[in-house]
Amino acid sequence: MGRAFEYRKASKLKRWGNMSRVFPKLAKAITIAAKQGGGDPHSNSALRTAILNAKAQNLPKTNIESAIKRATAKDSSNFTEVNFEGKGPFGALIFVECATDNNTRTVANIKMHFSKNKGQIVPTGSLEFLFSRKAIFEFIKPKDMDLDELELELIDAGLEELECEENEEGEDTKNKKDTEAKQKVFAYGDYKDFGTLHTKFEELKIELTKACLQRIPNNPQKFSKSQEDEIDILLAKLDDDDDVQAIYTNIS
Repeated sequence: MGRAFEYRKASKLKRWGNMSRVFPKLAKAITIAAKQGGGDPHSNSALRTAILNAKAQNLPKTNIESAIKRATAKDSSNFTEVNFEGKGPFGALIFVECATDNNTRTVANIKMHFSKNKGQIVPTGSLEFLFSRKAIFEFIKPKDMDLDELELELIDAGLEELECEENEEGEDTKNKKDTEAKQKVFAYGDYKDFGTLHTKFEELKIELTKACLQRIPNNPQKFSKSQEDEIDILLAKLDDDDDVQAIYTNIS
């Protein structure tokens, strides 16, 4: 299946500009999880995951605590999760996940972003089957970890694939025990097995650096540099929208 596809925005945004967009989205995810399952991360696995991902992207502790408090406030907003499917320039497929407290506003804004940037919204369900929804976990491999044994431990919990990051020369370092670099390991499973896999990692005391659900394109497509630049204009506009939580495309 290959490594998890992620929208390549980090290299194109300055650090502080990126933080101003990412931090509110991370905080919103924490608030939603706390509102749905309570503000105690020990008894709310969704909240634990949201906090984990927020810490991985350096969201300050005070922001995390504030996001949890907002969930229990009397005047806190009720967020609804809604998805949009569309096509961008040159037929690029785009799946957008949103969390909103005003659906009318969100629908209008998303439609505007597409129409003003050579794209179009398509009926819900049109692109769903073109993406596979996967549970994805990331952690740093300890030097003494045997990945083959770990793979066997995780299979019963729903593991589909365990993949080790390649070194700079492009050589698979899965079985190298002498590497001193911090080596990332990615675990993939069906989205329905997210909970069981997450619990298994906790039982094995493996410290995750990321845990999330992502939509992986089944047939990634290549676009020219000029085409990608034009598609990126639409993606950037969507990413700037406060209601947008995640964007997935079929760009290879």
